[in-house]
Amino acid sequence: MEILPGEGIALVKVGETRDVVEARLGPPARAGISARAVYDTEPMLVVDYDGDTVELVELGCSGDGGEEVTLDGVQLTYRFMDDVLAELTALGHRPEPFDIGYTFRAGFTIFSMGSRSAVDLDPQASPDDPRPIVEGVGIAPPEYWLGPLDAEAA
Repeated sequence: MEILPGEGIALVKVGETRDVVEARLGPPARAGISARAVYDTEPMLVVDYDGDTVELVELGCSGDGGEEVTLDGVQLTYRFMDDVLAELTALGHRPEPFDIGYTFRAGFTIFSMGSRSAVDLDPQASPDDPRPIVEGVGIAPPEYWLGPLDAEAA
């Protein structure tokens, strides 16, 4: 599933209303808290709402042969974080680290919650291999993560 940095994905875009999203996707599989809804898609889709307006779009990794998240031909999820960073940097994206991943000024993040291990991708890896796997992608305008951007930084 291809992301649209700063906007969302083809199915859900930041700024759309819950009614528009649910007309397209149906009701959430798990409503969770009122501000967050989980939709039954491949890969799993989580939408954070501010009131009834989409504020953040998140996609998880499918793993094990399922559909993964991409950007400009780069598979983002279910890959080693360092490999993804290298390819995104080669495309001109500048990563800014945060506690569980990286934010990109284009309007997305990649992150690892540590629920996957290197053995999932590399059967030769030792059980204590520390290489993180990208388990999810968040998409929202860059200001969502980075605060107001000055014209030079954008």
